[in-house]
Amino acid sequence: MNSTSVFLIQKQAKLFTRFPSIRDFRPLDCRHAGWILFGLHISPSCLENFSLLMKGREQPLAGWTVGPYEVLLMRGELTSEIYALCNVLALDCGPLDNIPNLFEPGLAVFDMDSTAIQIECIDEIAKLAGVEEQVAAVTEQSMQGELDFEQSLRERVAQLKGTDVSVLEHVRNSLPLMPGMRQLAAYLQARSWIVAIVSGGFTWFSDVLRDQLSLLHAESNHLVIENGKLTGEVEGQVINALRKADILRDLAASYDLMLASTIAVGDGANDLKMMATAGLGIAYHAKPKVQQEAQVAIRHANLGGVLCVLSASLLPQRLNWKN
Repeated sequence: MNSTSVFLIQKQAKLFTRFPSIRDFRPLDCRHAGWILFGLHISPSCLENFSLLMKGREQPLAGWTVGPYEVLLMRGELTSEIYALCNVLALDCGPLDNIPNLFEPGLAVFDMDSTAIQIECIDEIAKLAGVEEQVAAVTEQSMQGELDFEQSLRERVAQLKGTDVSVLEHVRNSLPLMPGMRQLAAYLQARSWIVAIVSGGFTWFSDVLRDQLSLLHAESNHLVIENGKLTGEVEGQVINALRKADILRDLAASYDLMLASTIAVGDGANDLKMMATAGLGIAYHAKPKVQQEAQVAIRHANLGGVLCVLSASLLPQRLNWKN
């Protein structure tokens, strides 16, 4: 798929052939639905595995595609056993609760490092500055619960003292977007959604994403630079978990949106409060704790999986989807 294209949401004849039951879908059938199954390819044999698990023939109620992904609307309740089986089959799933309506304006807030982009910027800076081990040691302390996020951030940044600004420029000039981020942002913006980055990372990088993706808002931490070198300090209030949640609330209010019309996407513990504040919190390739606490966990799809989840809001109002 072209890297600059927008995801298409549409019916596909190949799904009708593979899953004949979806030909008979009627809007009232949505009352029997409880979850969606999605992935790059869903075979009838995959559903046979679900039928064995659920002790009955499992047939989808409806089906459609989101870019390269196939999505099936399924009956019943999404259980921990289904989650586990999906993981084995390298498929994703999600409940139908609290999905904002794509027919109405909304707000999507993304974490940056390891969510909107494929790297952790501070780790890349540390490698180039020759202090990778020192920064990793502080990160390990944080993971062991010995430091909170703000302490960890300040101590890691302190290790970067004296780093030349050219290192930041090198990382900034080669930021690898997470696959699907550009298409997802473009699709949501075309639907009159506000798309924002809220990150515990740094403005050097979030500002680039804001410009590349035409975002209306990007907020992260300010590194202090003097005479072309990092001082090892962060200026102003650190963007921690509480601040992320507050920014989401503030953005929703400033655009006159209910929180039910918002989503938050992230991968780390620092995103949990933001995800809990949003109408729908989505864990993306996240740490186990984050997957467990999020309303939806995308483990295998790229960021197109976010739109797979949101696309369920198009039922039952429209059957012939157009962008």
